Amino acid sequence: MAGLRYHEVAQRDHEFMDLTSLTQDEFADLLPQFEAVFQERMQDYRLDGHRRTERGFVTYENCPLPTPADRLLFILVYVKTNPLQTVQGVLFGMPQNKTNQWIHTLLPVLQTALRRNGDAPSRRLEELTEQLQQHVQASEATPLFVTMAPSGASPAHKTRMNRKAIIAARKRATR
Repeated sequence: MAGLRYHEVAQRDHEFMDLTSLTQDEFADLLPQFEAVFQERMQDYRLDGHRRTERGFVTYENCPLPTPADRLLFILVYVKTNPLQTVQGVLFGMPQNKTNQWIHTLLPVLQTALRRNGDAPSRRLEELTEQLQQHVQASEATPLFVTMAPSGASPAHKTRMNRKAIIAARKRATR
């Protein structure tokens, strides 16, 4: 039951961007950090989330996500498209229960890798301010969303829902 693999999608740049929201270069920059965090996690935990007591992690021959690139592609597609786990499993050639285990294993790995790379989203206003200042210093230009002016009031006509004529029309329509 083979599914979507990195080497198949990597040749089609537009499809790759549609699936992951990353360019090939951004994916390649994130991949080593992602794999390092994955290996650290798998030293302590099993795929089902329990602590490891005996053997270490080994990628088996029939593993549904055999390469680091496949694992990163799997979790990026899940985060970008947010499909049902059954759909994600069909897409990558695995049953829903294994899809669930891989998602719960790889999601914290992705978050940690993004934090270590400095690409994680800001959770506090101070972090956002610091990231924006670093961006401005690095590129000498402000990000697009900072330079956009707030939009004005909507030109659409506002319907007053408490007028007697509107209330009567609503009551007639809902009988």
